[in-house]
Amino acid sequence: MMHSTLMLCIWFLLLSYLSETCTSLHSLEVNQSIRDGETLVSARGITEVGFFSPGNSTRRYLGIWYTNVSPFTVVWVANRNTPLENKSGVLKLNEKGVLMIFDAANSTIWSSSIPSKARNNPIAHLLDSANFVVKNGRETNSVLWQSFDYPSDTLIPGMKIGGNLETGEERLITSWKSADDPAVGEYTTKIDLRGYPQYVVLKGSEIMVRAGPWNGESWVGYPLQTPNTSQTFWFNGKEGYSEIQLLDRSVFSIYTLTPSGTTRNLFWTTQTRTRPVLSSGEVDQCGKYAMCGTNSICNFDGNYATCECLKGYVPKSPDQWNIASWSDGCVPRNKSNCENSYTDGFFKYTHLKIPDTSSSWFSKTMNLDECRKSCLENCFCTAYANLDIRDGGSGCLLWFNTLVDMMQFSQWGQDLYIRVPASELDHVGHGNKKKIAGITVGVTIVGLIITSICILMIKNPRVARKFSNKHYKNKQGIEDIELPTFDLSVLANATENYSTKNKLGEGGFGPVYKGTLKDGQELAVKRLSNNSGQGLEEFKNEVALIAKLQHRNLVKLLGCCIEREEKI
Repeated sequence: MMHSTLMLCIWFLLLSYLSETCTSLHSLEVNQSIRDGETLVSARGITEVGFFSPGNSTRRYLGIWYTNVSPFTVVWVANRNTPLENKSGVLKLNEKGVLMIFDAANSTIWSSSIPSKARNNPIAHLLDSANFVVKNGRETNSVLWQSFDYPSDTLIPGMKIGGNLETGEERLITSWKSADDPAVGEYTTKIDLRGYPQYVVLKGSEIMVRAGPWNGESWVGYPLQTPNTSQTFWFNGKEGYSEIQLLDRSVFSIYTLTPSGTTRNLFWTTQTRTRPVLSSGEVDQCGKYAMCGTNSICNFDGNYATCECLKGYVPKSPDQWNIASWSDGCVPRNKSNCENSYTDGFFKYTHLKIPDTSSSWFSKTMNLDECRKSCLENCFCTAYANLDIRDGGSGCLLWFNTLVDMMQFSQWGQDLYIRVPASELDHVGHGNKKKIAGITVGVTIVGLIITSICILMIKNPRVARKFSNKHYKNKQGIEDIELPTFDLSVLANATENYSTKNKLGEGGFGPVYKGTLKDGQELAVKRLSNNSGQGLEEFKNEVALIAKLQHRNLVKLLGCCIEREEKI
């Protein structure tokens, strides 16, 4: 009796194992198959591959999805353009390492490409990353074919998109036709390798959204903000690819191009897979490609978009521009004279999504000053910028003729230098000439007043003591005056690193520069020279004195800087 019971238990366990094996496999070998209703599961049970029906459709497709993630999310489809009409589909792997889907009539509905490498006992695995791979036997690094080389509508961490200019290969993301039909839809996300590579969303062949070029940290118009992920891009002049990597194995993040052309980001952890965080990548008005036409910048205040011509440019169609019809863009107010192109200058914009780079020229080795000179040497060059914004900036990007699709940001983005003809430099600077003149005169007057007081105090100690008692309530100088202090780096940026073109003049104690803070406020910066002979205490006294001598005819003291050996 006990023997019969034991045999019955063993038989039951064997049936359970065979039943599980028939419905869920971990690998697919030659002559094995996966039928509709069965799945191939990744090692940690994170992803599955099997047959499914999308939305309200009854058609069947072979796809990959994440296990136990709600809502049901398919990230890759094999036979997206050749569906099965019923549940008769079978997936097999042949001895050449080719995956094949057959219908009820044993006709081939879909097949993977024939591997170029030598095949030796091929075997198919689904990885936890959602990559379906065919390998040589049990060799870990011998990949014959992988689904990541043939993306559908979803960008998955570890998947590369990009292309090769020599071979014509392109890896891109294509939307579904609809929620019920995974066939190739209207929209495409790709890296356009023309000029300097940039990330774009296309409808057919028309650019709808442009995230811009890679600036060393992110796509300039679409910085990646998903937690626990990093993004990279590399380009060697012939081929370029971008990839997102997960920094934590318990975190998952995917990007899907929807049938309407928007980007949807799904983010979850192993603990929150039943309630993933969904964010939509719908763009505002300024995100639409060439919203403002050529040579203009789009500004979005959270409610409305407005367009502004670049410095030195005017609306091409003023009447249309005045009724907020901006598509005609802007044209130069005065054309540059090529014979005197070296007299041209540049106007600096900050925090921009820089223009379309499909017709640009670039160099990875030039610095910004060399970039500026190269632009001046070509009278068709209209703007320049750094290629990489990291570590103070490097590389060179040049634009020629019209500039398209720029957007003003408040935080990210990068600097862009717009070429302005010599005749326009006066026009651009005219509004500031009075300010600059006022600053120069004000600084001179303050200097004369301070010098006169100092001479008087030296010759008459009683006046000095009286002045000191009246104007100083304690001896700490700057520390006891409600006066902001500036970081040295802030003043260096404001004056473009004390550029000679910003120099207003020079006195006995050092040069004076004009500058502009990030908020647009203009200022004069007096930088004491090392041989001025003025010590720290004298400097503090001078600052305190100027702070006390505020007058409507004098410039206002905004602050000071004492850092390293600098006194400003």
